[in-house]
Amino acid sequence: MKILINILSVLLLICSLAQAKEIENRSYYSTPSDYAQLVVLLAEFREFQKMKLEAGVPDYSPASVKDKSLGITSFQQRLKTIDTTYWSVTEMVDYHLVRAEMNGMEFQYRVVRPWSRDPSFYLQTQQGSGPTRYGYLKVSDFPVAKSDLVDFKIKLKAIPKIFEQAKQNLTEGAADFATLALQHLNEELSYYNEIYNSVASNHPSLKKDAQNAIEAVKDYGIWLEKNKILMTAKAGVGKENYGWLMKHVYLFPYSWDQIKMIVELEDNRVRTFQRLLENKNRDIPPIMPVQSKTAYKASVKEALDYIIKFLKDQEIFTMEDYLTIDNYFGSWHDFDKPWPEKHDYFFNFSHRDPVMEETHEMVGHHFDDLRADRNPHPIRGGIPPFKISTARHEGFAFALEELMMYAGYLDERSPHAKEIAYEQAAFRTVRALSDVYMHSLDWTLEDAVNYCVANAPHGELLADSHHLWYEMATTLRGVGHHMLMVVGKVQFMKLFRDRSNQLGDAFVLKDFMDEFISSGSIPFALTRWEITGYDDEIKMLVLEKQQND
Repeated sequence: MKILINILSVLLLICSLAQAKEIENRSYYSTPSDYAQLVVLLAEFREFQKMKLEAGVPDYSPASVKDKSLGITSFQQRLKTIDTTYWSVTEMVDYHLVRAEMNGMEFQYRVVRPWSRDPSFYLQTQQGSGPTRYGYLKVSDFPVAKSDLVDFKIKLKAIPKIFEQAKQNLTEGAADFATLALQHLNEELSYYNEIYNSVASNHPSLKKDAQNAIEAVKDYGIWLEKNKILMTAKAGVGKENYGWLMKHVYLFPYSWDQIKMIVELEDNRVRTFQRLLENKNRDIPPIMPVQSKTAYKASVKEALDYIIKFLKDQEIFTMEDYLTIDNYFGSWHDFDKPWPEKHDYFFNFSHRDPVMEETHEMVGHHFDDLRADRNPHPIRGGIPPFKISTARHEGFAFALEELMMYAGYLDERSPHAKEIAYEQAAFRTVRALSDVYMHSLDWTLEDAVNYCVANAPHGELLADSHHLWYEMATTLRGVGHHMLMVVGKVQFMKLFRDRSNQLGDAFVLKDFMDEFISSGSIPFALTRWEITGYDDEIKMLVLEKQQND
């Protein structure tokens, strides 16, 4: 009898292992019922994230914010009840993506609180809280279709009410945020002046509403100037909150100290390489920058054709039919704008050779966006909110600028083009250091601006630069943005190294790149786990989660 029981126990064990293996091999289209719960839960959570509008005005009052905060906790508890036993790595990756998204909203409501801290939160040109987020029409959309006029009028009439709400909600404002908002007000005013002109030409009955929006912007600026002195809070989030965000939202396997070291080492490296190349190329005639809008447009077109040909000839990754310059060349550039007397910072590089910048924007970002839009995955489709995939997108795009040099894409260009690649890289590393130190509360916004001017290549071009103010805003308001670009590049190279070591002579660049790209818009720690099976980073992140729970 005992022997029979032992035999049956062995058979049951074999069956259980087989069943577990079978579940592990399933795709997301044929997953256990608990996975279906995950998909439904995320859909509900995405709907929950939206702030309801009353006559076009979102409600960010303390009572409304408190209700949302309680709701986040409820969703997080529901996520914990899902049984992930026997889930495959791919399914667990999706689980951690959903967990990160819920944590991202928690961080937004618990720490960032832009509705009460950041005056730019209410500006439409800064992706503000108002109708822009819910489909506000652009100037290029005029004339407005008759069927949309009522909705457009509601949204236009909402603008003064949104600014009035801002004055009530900004109870813990930060002076550095107010400084940025005041910088943005000219852009906001210009935006509504364009709206007014378009309304006057196409829908004169809405002129008064458009004029009221303009007056509301001006009044908000006066209010900000008057109340800035009362905004004494810190704009940065502090080391502890920064570290929590890295681990629980961005799924970043590094502490603040490790991040600082990585960024500093990268800054040392790219500046050293830049100077060495300058010395090497000192006797080679410089690249003369283009001198007109027509010449710049032609240089960009030539660069894009050159990049596409290189990607295909060198078989860097699979070039799907929709990956062309046709849907990028016009939409990503302002070729119709007048040629300015003084160009902003990056144009001083792209006007000499645009290949690096266009590789970043088109191959890194635009192609990624096209793939995300076509991704049918119920969890990985599109771009996740709360900057969860910023390291993946910005890090990859940034990495391409330099790494494609070693694949040969600058071999036929002027040797000075490689210097440009490192000049651009160095501006990103100084921005990343500004990110790290502003959010650790060691630097103010002014400190960061001064540091960039003093340390970026040709930093004199950054003085009083719109570009510099814009970049400081993106990293102070979007915690970690520029750091994620630099460290994300390092993570991509770590993944590259791990996979190539793992496969040895069987490693094929195109196969690796296709594998990486197909994983979707997810943090590198998850991509690395899914592709290589290496779980050291995710184990560390999960262990820290359990300790915090």
